[in-house]
Amino acid sequence: VMEENGITKCAIEKAYYDGEVDFKKPISCHLFPIRIKEYQDFDAVNYENIKICSAACDCGQKLEIPIYVFLKEPLIRKYGEDWYKELLEAVKLLKG
Repeated sequence: VMEENGITKCAIEKAYYDGEVDFKKPISCHLFPIRIKEYQDFDAVNYENIKICSAACDCGQKLEIPIYVFLKEPLIRKYGEDWYKELLEAVKLLKG
């Protein structure tokens, strides 16, 4: 769905937030451009760099919004609040 401001949005997500449907879009779509590869003992959470996301990535860089912050809601939806809090702690440790 093309918004008036020129931003393209997911039609399923728009219908959900407009109250037209009672289900959210699939988690794989909600996490995009993050892709999850499930292994026996862990999940690999990887960023997929594709051209269609370049404008959003440029905007995120200018606003200094890391992808894990931008995707907070779907990451919590997938892994829960405690997992997300641990992610934030890991980021703090890595930044030193």
